[in-house]
Amino acid sequence: MENRMKTASDLQRLLRAIDRKSYPAYKDTRGSYSFDRYTLSIDHVQGDPFASPSKVSIHLEGRTAGFPKECYEKKERRIALQDYLLRLFRQTVEKYNFKARGSGKSGLLSVSRCGQEVLERTACSIEPETGKVIVRVEIGFPANGRTICSSELEKILFDFLPKCVQSVLFYRSLDAKEVEKVLFLADDRKFIRDSLKPMGLVAFVANGAVLPRESGVSDKPMKGSIPFVSPSSMEVTMELPHKGTIKGMGIQRGITLIVGGGYHGKSTLLKALELGVYDHIEGDGREYVITIQDGMKIRAEDGRCIKKDDISMFVNNLPNGKETKRFYTEDASGSTSQAANVIEAMESGSTFLLIDEDTCATNFMVRDELMQRVVHRDKEPITPFIERARYLYEKKGISCIMVAGSSGAYFHIADKIVQMDNYIPCEITAEAKAEAAKYPVLLLPENEPDEPDYQRAPSAGRMENNRGRSRSERGQGSRDDARIKIKGMGKESVSLNKETINLHYVEQITDSEQVMTLGYLLAYAEANLFNGKSTMQQIVDKLMERIEKEGLGSIVPGSYLPSGLALPRRQEIFACFNRYRGLGL
Repeated sequence: MENRMKTASDLQRLLRAIDRKSYPAYKDTRGSYSFDRYTLSIDHVQGDPFASPSKVSIHLEGRTAGFPKECYEKKERRIALQDYLLRLFRQTVEKYNFKARGSGKSGLLSVSRCGQEVLERTACSIEPETGKVIVRVEIGFPANGRTICSSELEKILFDFLPKCVQSVLFYRSLDAKEVEKVLFLADDRKFIRDSLKPMGLVAFVANGAVLPRESGVSDKPMKGSIPFVSPSSMEVTMELPHKGTIKGMGIQRGITLIVGGGYHGKSTLLKALELGVYDHIEGDGREYVITIQDGMKIRAEDGRCIKKDDISMFVNNLPNGKETKRFYTEDASGSTSQAANVIEAMESGSTFLLIDEDTCATNFMVRDELMQRVVHRDKEPITPFIERARYLYEKKGISCIMVAGSSGAYFHIADKIVQMDNYIPCEITAEAKAEAAKYPVLLLPENEPDEPDYQRAPSAGRMENNRGRSRSERGQGSRDDARIKIKGMGKESVSLNKETINLHYVEQITDSEQVMTLGYLLAYAEANLFNGKSTMQQIVDKLMERIEKEGLGSIVPGSYLPSGLALPRRQEIFACFNRYRGLGL
């Protein structure tokens, strides 16, 4: 009898029994309760009305939710459907937010707020084998002062939430055509992404795409902006499974240069390509702007720490004799930070680099012909990127797209040159090459650089080894008193106890929930994988494999899975680990 599933009636009786008691009595509600066609799990109860809200999850068995298997058995469709349901659920929940009254956070009813990108999140998940749907919600349990107000919580749990579940989480309650549109868009995006490498492309920008954003603080498309139109010489055609024929600019492997006057759309195009590593929702304007998923934005990052990177491809023979094959600094310059960012992108497996001249260290990018004559190569420790770009592509298969507005030096080595004119691209490769031929060609190094050494093997740093363990390592239900406190500061940084990792310049992080996930990944890796033997590549591989097989819950400590997590790429995992000043190396 004790093992039976508690019912909604049991919860209702309990709430009435604790009404007007001291707030901590709410903790007696923790557990799972069988409601009509779904299970409500109260996973965590806040300590007082002013603390972080309580965590509640809603579980629907696959046969009850009723989504056809073809909606979720493929990964891309499953993630798109999860995203769609979460957005609908949030819209519905917003109608009831703070409709239950009380002090502090009483009556708060919230789920993750999604941006324009389609990300895998813990707030809504569908099990690919069974179709089980789980939605995680934050609720402010109501109180008057610090006294329980059960009647208001009953409104939330027995009126508001059931209405939200009924209208969103059952397939028969939804518009089947709208669901189909979401799934078809996911199929079409995957088709484009899968077609890039066979077509020799690193990116595709569809004709009609809307690239400018509404403002610096809004990622929504700008109204009245000029639709994208591909230059005819770069236009490619694809036959998508559902949309049919689509045309747009195909950016070929190699070195592509984007030039043009100020405010004509150079950086806007590059920004769209940066975020093309993610899928975007319908109506965003960038639904069919697709970049190979390992593309990495590179920039200078003064002041970042560098932990024994091999930057000798770009920096050698420092006058103080400082080692560059295992370069260490707590306060990098613009040039050394950008060199490290390139090497770390290579270490993460990136085959496509995106660079904007405006955010680069000038001495890292180019040394003009006059400077080469005045300051001889033997006296300059930096080998600029322009002297390595062809090598990176021809020998390492790493393509590059770069925005340039002031230096024409890259005309000599570029494979394609695109000029942006009032947001319209025009290919000018032949004309630019003809003009470049009138100017001296920069001297390139005679010898190829050594292969970078990726054998860094982190050991546990400032956090103790018994911290950050996942539920599976500790055993279900056990306590973890030494657990690391993880706090995210938007997209800017994440702190582990007193250690802050600055992620401000990791520009392809698109959601604060990715930052929180990076904090958990770092805590888990330090506790379980930083052993002084496994390389950074091996550690990230193990993390990605674990998440793929067991989900994010396998690396998150505690008795429940938080709602506010979103999966980052492996490139951002590398970036976070490399910016951790406590990394043991």
